Amino acid sequence: MQDSPNTYDTPLGGLDWSAWLEAAEGIVDEDGYVERLGRRHAAVFLEEKPTLLVSFETRQTIIEQSQNAHPLGWSMVKALGWSHLCLICNGDSWFRDRHVYGYFDRLVDDGFFDEFEQVIFYGEGACGYAAAAFSVAAPGARVVALRPQATLDPRIAEWDDRYKAMRRIAFDDRYGYAPDMLDAAGHAFVLYDPEIKLDAMHSALFTRPNVTRFRLRFMGTRLQQSLLGMDVLLRILAQVSAGRLTRRSLAQMMRARRTHVPYLKRVLARLEHEKRLFLVALWCRSIMRETPGPRFRRALRSAYQTAEDKGLTMPEREAD
Repeated sequence: MQDSPNTYDTPLGGLDWSAWLEAAEGIVDEDGYVERLGRRHAAVFLEEKPTLLVSFETRQTIIEQSQNAHPLGWSMVKALGWSHLCLICNGDSWFRDRHVYGYFDRLVDDGFFDEFEQVIFYGEGACGYAAAAFSVAAPGARVVALRPQATLDPRIAEWDDRYKAMRRIAFDDRYGYAPDMLDAAGHAFVLYDPEIKLDAMHSALFTRPNVTRFRLRFMGTRLQQSLLGMDVLLRILAQVSAGRLTRRSLAQMMRARRTHVPYLKRVLARLEHEKRLFLVALWCRSIMRETPGPRFRRALRSAYQTAEDKGLTMPEREAD
């Protein structure tokens, strides 16, 4: 991938699916290729160093989270100098498509993954499912999956009523049940918010000797966006590559939540919902020493006022 303004600064926003793929092909140029995989999917490959990041992304997320409508993997590859294979779908499909299966079959037959010293699969949600499911094509690969689904087969996950339209799609054929597909992985990390009950239930299905499940309480459904906002996602992938990612290192990186406002607000909302006024006061006072804001100031004043009206004991009040 050429480190030039043409590569990293070319905006791709405002383009339809076909125009976006054509523009991306012009960017990768001789350093890779763009291949359409049926009507709704495509593969974008960039060859650099012998570590390969395989990311699964949706066109909608690319447009939403990138000012230039570039795949997330491009920014990671720019920083780390890795090769990158991005599988993109136009709309959530969980990549359940025969053209995608055929593409990975060809990669396996051609020994594509054998050309790299290390392969890392990455994705979130439906893309996290795909990262786990297709990692079987590269035995020994490492996987980072954010809040992935294990399957949407109603015979297994009938309790997940969020994606009813996908119940008509087969999850019991090739590259199907994601936890089983991880058996060949070197190691996999499944990150999820246990407060989102259905995500936690899917996570439980990934319990395997080679899988580390890590709880990120109150991080919400937009986990990738939060990790990007805290500047830790790139560090997670770098530590995976170096073989240094552990529960301890993840916990250390997650200390960044202490100044991540969306996380702070979610915890505050829970405390307010449970009417834990004493803790609301302590939480808001602690936050306002480092990250002052009107939301926390209002909550602090409201907690003291409510406690005074009810005659409840509160921490000694400080100037707010």
